[in-house]
Amino acid sequence: MIRIIVYVLLILALGFGFSWLADRPGELQIVWQGQLIEMSLTAAATIIVALVAVVMIAWWLIRTIWTSPHSVRRYFRARKRDRGYQALSTGLIAAGAGNAQLAHRMSSRARGLIRADQEPLIMMLEAQTAIIEGKHDHARRIYEQMVADPETRELGLRGLYLEATRLGAHEAARQYAERAAEEAPYLPWAATATLEHRCQTSNWDEAILLLDRQRVAGVSSRSEADRMKAVLLTAKAMDLLDGDPALARENAMNALKLAKDLVPAATTAARALLREDNLRKAGSVLESAWKLEPHPDIARVYVRARSGDGAMDRLKRAERLEHLKPNNVESLMIVAEMALEAHDFTKARAKAEASARMRSSERVFLLLADIEDAETGDQARIRYWMAQALKAPRDPAWVAEGQVSEKWLPYSPITGKLDAFEWKVPYAQVSGSIEDGTVVSGAAALAELPALAKADQMKPDQVKSPPAAGQTTEKQESVKVVTPKPLPTTPATKNANGAKDVPPEPFFGRPPDDPGVRKPGNTADEKARMNIL
Repeated sequence: MIRIIVYVLLILALGFGFSWLADRPGELQIVWQGQLIEMSLTAAATIIVALVAVVMIAWWLIRTIWTSPHSVRRYFRARKRDRGYQALSTGLIAAGAGNAQLAHRMSSRARGLIRADQEPLIMMLEAQTAIIEGKHDHARRIYEQMVADPETRELGLRGLYLEATRLGAHEAARQYAERAAEEAPYLPWAATATLEHRCQTSNWDEAILLLDRQRVAGVSSRSEADRMKAVLLTAKAMDLLDGDPALARENAMNALKLAKDLVPAATTAARALLREDNLRKAGSVLESAWKLEPHPDIARVYVRARSGDGAMDRLKRAERLEHLKPNNVESLMIVAEMALEAHDFTKARAKAEASARMRSSERVFLLLADIEDAETGDQARIRYWMAQALKAPRDPAWVAEGQVSEKWLPYSPITGKLDAFEWKVPYAQVSGSIEDGTVVSGAAALAELPALAKADQMKPDQVKSPPAAGQTTEKQESVKVVTPKPLPTTPATKNANGAKDVPPEPFFGRPPDDPGVRKPGNTADEKARMNIL
């Protein structure tokens, strides 16, 4: 485009010049070797322009003829190079698709058309071809040659790392990754592999240093780097908690500054503060974390912050958590658990039932079974809650790549991935009733709860005895102790000899106490309870 514009401007300039000369006619006289040459000014200008054009054309022809061998040689060299790059491109595509035969043929053709020292991709194609052909030793030798070249060193180290990982040579893979991370911290694969290894060996200081270098290199975003650093600081604090609580507290508090919603950081900081007898600061840290995300781990540390507290003191602290986060499942559950320990069965039952209405889970139904066992001892209701717990969805837990852990870990024990554990419901078989596969909600389970058995329908060992004289309990209840009713007898019949047949007595003196055994003369309440069971 620029050349066209220059050409047009040149033509315009020549036209303007000749027009200017035509408007101003004149004659030009030249005396050369005694001869007088006269011509118009326009003719002289035309002759000059023509001479310049002839000189330029002659120079172009002479230059073309002089450089023609080099031009011909360059043309064929470029044509050969283009064919080589075409073969290289075809070979890389074939290697990526797994076509070993075509990749091998294109690799040989590319090496014949292009020099390997001029195009490093030829070595890459040969290495990939050797891998898909199963010649891993040959591929490793090629990668080692690539490591020796500064231009292909990073690619060679990655190839050697992948080959070592494939063979299970984890120490060799770690060395290749560390070498790549030292020379090029901006490589994500090298930094990640080195970081995971340092975490597995609990070398937290080196891991944090590498993470800072990776952040400066711009490999990860600021939010991701802050999260990873918070995880590393939390892991370091957990290791230092027993030996150096002050340093553990410092690391955990720094982790909370980077990730305020990291529950393990909050609980670790609180435990370190409690070991320093700083109960107020520990409570403040836990309360701040509880407001962001109510978690059972936070609640357990909070209610048992003081080792000398009684059950009523722990209940009051649980109620404090409920006040901070009302209408929350975890708040209701911790109050119910502490109320059960304090033998405040009314409050425990109310909070547990409210939690079940909000979210039915295995944990809440087991808690209701414990409350029923501690308060009434009604086996029918206890078995009912246990059955609901079997059908209920599982509770959230620390899960990483399908593995469930009782406590949080900074990395996955399977792959070593950092910050792999999440608080979520673990994968399991679809919950539901064994009979129909349906999941009963908490409200429906409460509605179908069997009525409390009367004292005269309970077994002797299920009837709670009144407290002895002089003993005090937190909740006094008078339970009527009754003896079992005499068993009904069937009318006596006469045998062939005229004597009365007496029904045989059971071995234990009465029919077995099994809900599946039908007794004669059952009441309506007993039939209803049997149907439920």
